[in-house]
Amino acid sequence: MKQVSAWELQDWMAAGKDFLLIDIRELFEREQFNIGGLHIPAGELPSRLGELPADMDVVLYCEKGIRSVIAIQRLEAKGFSNLYNLSGGMKAWKESQ
Repeated sequence: MKQVSAWELQDWMAAGKDFLLIDIRELFEREQFNIGGLHIPAGELPSRLGELPADMDVVLYCEKGIRSVIAIQRLEAKGFSNLYNLSGGMKAWKESQ
């Protein structure tokens, strides 16, 4: 599984890298703090696969990076190979600021 650190993701954003960012947390978590991107709660991913592009990198994030690991494992089993986990999730992102 590919990982991206909070610092690397910040570099990607600053450089204007073409990728899709997906927040898989619940709405109440997203409302408290988020770094943008598409909001698809983990439980909705199976029914929203059509929103995931196959032709660009996709970064999934959650609070600590655990739910996103599980989500990526499930998506990779469905054939996705362009996925990155934000290592440490929002916790790591906040600590990197």
